[in-house]
Formats: sequence, structure tokens, C-alpha cells
Amino acid sequence: MADAHLPHPAHPRDDSGVHHETTDVNIGGVLLFAAGLFVVAVIVHLLVWVLFGYLSGRETRLGAREHPLAPTRETQLPPEPRLQINPREDLRDLRAHEDEVLTSYGWVDKNTGVVRIPIEEAMKIVVRKGLPAREPTSDRR
Repeated sequence: MADAHLPHPAHPRDDSGVHHETTDVNIGGVLLFAAGLFVVAVIVHLLVWVLFGYLSGRETRLGAREHPLAPTRETQLPPEPRLQINPREDLRDLRAHEDEVLTSYGWVDKNTGVVRIPIEEAMKIVVRKGLPAREPTSDRR
């Protein structure tokens, strides 16, 4: 089977008429295009380099510009809600304030005479007096 592809010794091959295809690819055109592409790439890189140099020099000449409102905003606080600087301490303060409100006497509304009392005291009063209940109705449907 391997001998099927080899020329037979009785029939020598005539390679004098075998040539490569000359009409498909123009090697000179491909090389000219590659050279042109390289030249264009070099020119673009040089132009970008010059542009960056110009812009960098202009920035250093102008100096660092600040925002026109920057000096007035130093003392102004940002709008609510703000970020917490120390959330653990804020939570500890909140719980301490809540505990103080829940375990002490104080006015809720002094004009109407509404006061707050400690929870333990309120539970003792509820146990002593009981909770209000509705009167049972004899009319069941």
C-alpha cells in the first residue's frame, strides 16, 4: 500500500512542467503593505508621544488647580446619613441612652402631663391593678 504513492521505476516522473501558482498571491504587495503598516504605526506612536509630552508640560505650567468650591466645603458636613467613625462606640452610647430611658423616670410631654416610668415599676403596677378587659356580651351570634 505504501508503494502506491511512489513513482513506478518503469515510468519516471516528468517534473519539468510543475511550477507554483503565480497569480494567487503577490508577495511584493504583501511586503509593501507590511512595510506601510509598520511606518504608519511608528508615526502614530511618535505623534502620541509628542501629544503626551505637550499635555504634561502644559499641566506643570498651569499648576495644580483646586475646585472653586473647595475652600468653602472644608467646614461643611456632608448630607445625612453620614458614615460612622466609630460604630462600636456609637452602638454602646445608643444602648446606654436606651437603658437610661427605660430605667428612669422622666417627662414625655410636660404640657399634657405624660410621664415615663421604669419598666419594672410599670410591670408591678400592671400586676397589682390588672389589665383592662371588655365586658362580656350576652349577645353571641
